[in-house]
Amino acid sequence: MSVVHHPPAAAAAGPDSATGPSTAPRLLGIDHVEWWVGNARAFAGFLMSAFGFAPIAHAGPETGRRDRVSYLLAQGDIRFMVTGALHPESPVAAHVRAHGDGVRDIAFVVDDVDAAFDAAVLRGAAPVRVPADDVDPAGHGVIRHAAIGTYGETVHTFLDRSGYHGPFAPNFEASVLATPLGPPVGLARVDHVVANVEEGTLEEWVGYYERVLGFDQLVHFSDEAISTEYSALMSTVVWNGDRVVLPINEPAMGRRKSQIEEFLDYYGAPGVQHLALRTGDIVAAVGALRDRGVRFLQVPPAYYDEARARMGDIADQLPWEALAELGILVDRDQDGYLLQVFTECVTDRPTVFIEIIQREGAKGFGEGNFKALFEAIEREQERRGNL
Repeated sequence: MSVVHHPPAAAAAGPDSATGPSTAPRLLGIDHVEWWVGNARAFAGFLMSAFGFAPIAHAGPETGRRDRVSYLLAQGDIRFMVTGALHPESPVAAHVRAHGDGVRDIAFVVDDVDAAFDAAVLRGAAPVRVPADDVDPAGHGVIRHAAIGTYGETVHTFLDRSGYHGPFAPNFEASVLATPLGPPVGLARVDHVVANVEEGTLEEWVGYYERVLGFDQLVHFSDEAISTEYSALMSTVVWNGDRVVLPINEPAMGRRKSQIEEFLDYYGAPGVQHLALRTGDIVAAVGALRDRGVRFLQVPPAYYDEARARMGDIADQLPWEALAELGILVDRDQDGYLLQVFTECVTDRPTVFIEIIQREGAKGFGEGNFKALFEAIEREQERRGNL
């Protein structure tokens, strides 16, 4: 039975209390995203072969870790840690039995782990791991870390790497895996990470991030803005004012099952629905990904007639033939435009997928594409018999 975290009430000694820190934790960015999966070696190989990630470091029995194995992969500033269980009693194995493959941890770099953890807990966070040091037996230094709970069984780790100079973390060694051949993809950084939560809890989780981590609301989308003939959802984007952007979705009333409901049914709890990875050249990136075997959601050709009209005076700047051939969506806002495309689910359960996004000034999330995107998702749901 999985444990579903609900946003805890604010601590008795609130953020303005004189007994504890009054400022929210200061997050310097996403250090890495950790996946918990059933077969770490195979999933790491998939991410390398299909998405162009390079193997950086490895931890397992050979390095002193007895209950799990991890592969650290990187591309640009993106770091994925893929972890699998070595024994059936491992918490990793229990997590995979309950949820399938998925994201367990969105880890943040901080300059003071203790201050970040104390502030978060004082503001109402559920403590998962108190501050502690990992000392590298190979002499590469120390990483200090702590963790708090968020939606479902997802956690946020706070990491201070200032005292560590090894390949990734204590008990990791440089990877000996070969990088698979294939065209370079050119993914640069994590743009945003999207969560799905239960119906009626969106406002609570937005409040949690505001209260605990000091985030602000960037934008809110109502069920009228995100709906099709059959289903709807609501979404609020929270961020730390810098590089950490975390949209949160909840299902809304519709004629049939929404994509959020399907996720919750198969994942068995709230969790990470998709990761948006930014590139500077989406045409080249998606072309490379297709050559590597990645499958994307399909949009009808008529979409591009509407999209060209919607782009107005910047339409002539865009390579429409290539966009249509590759199924890339386009949108604009007052600051510029963006290009985006979405993979099919990358896990056996219809839960987690990847977005590739290129921003040319735009700060939005492709609002003009919502209808086309969600209709494409519904076509996949219908194929699975889940619409």
